[in-house]
Amino acid sequence: MLNLLQTHRHWPGTELAGRLGVTERTVRRDVDRLRELGYRVESTPGVAGGYRLEAGSAVPPLLLTDDEAVTMAIGLRVAATQQLVGGAEVTLTALAKLEQVLPSALRRRVNALAASVQPARIGETPVVSPAIIGEIALAARDSERLRLRYVDGAGVESIRRVEPHVLAPAGRKWYLLCWDLDRDDWRTFRIDRIESVEHTRVLFAPRDISEKEIEERVLVASSWSSQKVEADAVMELPFSEMQEWFGVWSQGASAEGETRTRWPVGGSDWREAMYALLWIPAGVEYTTDFPEPERAELREALERMLRAIDAPAPPARR
Repeated sequence: MLNLLQTHRHWPGTELAGRLGVTERTVRRDVDRLRELGYRVESTPGVAGGYRLEAGSAVPPLLLTDDEAVTMAIGLRVAATQQLVGGAEVTLTALAKLEQVLPSALRRRVNALAASVQPARIGETPVVSPAIIGEIALAARDSERLRLRYVDGAGVESIRRVEPHVLAPAGRKWYLLCWDLDRDDWRTFRIDRIESVEHTRVLFAPRDISEKEIEERVLVASSWSSQKVEADAVMELPFSEMQEWFGVWSQGASAEGETRTRWPVGGSDWREAMYALLWIPAGVEYTTDFPEPERAELREALERMLRAIDAPAPPARR
């Protein structure tokens, strides 16, 4: 029972009894025994009632001293702010589980020490709140809907109602992939731009999404930033067909009437922006507002390439 309570935010009484293979009366008796051992188990009555583990007045018998518990929490907090290889989800859930049962005095020690510990970083990395990461990790684990107060890159604040799916590090930043209830689509948010998290206690059925699509969506989000060269390509392709062709890379595109789609492209120079244009399907005509002087550089490179293609082939290598 203790393991189940530590690995899920809320358990309905009937489901808990079913998992343990006992009666609900036995569940109530075992809850009382856990309380006697120092665990603070909150119970709520009614049809939707159940049990959840709350922080107690002392460290429960986890075979950890106070110093060991604080050391573990500090280590997990530092690790949770880094780009981890292979262990991100384990670190986040372990942190959430440990802090869930720390008494308030030890949580204050953890917060004080974590604020003074500066983990090693490579380059400039956005500051990410471990508390927000932990709350989102719990909600993703429990399939609980959240309300996020989010500030985008332009500084515009909004409230987003989401179903959190997965947390992922990419490019020294943390991202949340979730289903946006108001947009009725998948969205990816930078964790350092989430100002606050509100739990709704409303559960949801996780939506199907492949590991490949998760990786692609996080890659798109981590690659999406202001570029030195930016342009729009308006292609003779309906928006729905464009989305089907480009998949997650259609992010930022919009319908331009019933038969055309506007797609933003860009890069650090004209070569990267041109590479994006090469992915427009064969036979689809398009126009672009490529800026100067990059437009002239692109024209010169293409004209030279055409002359090379039309010219006789060079002598074979001897």
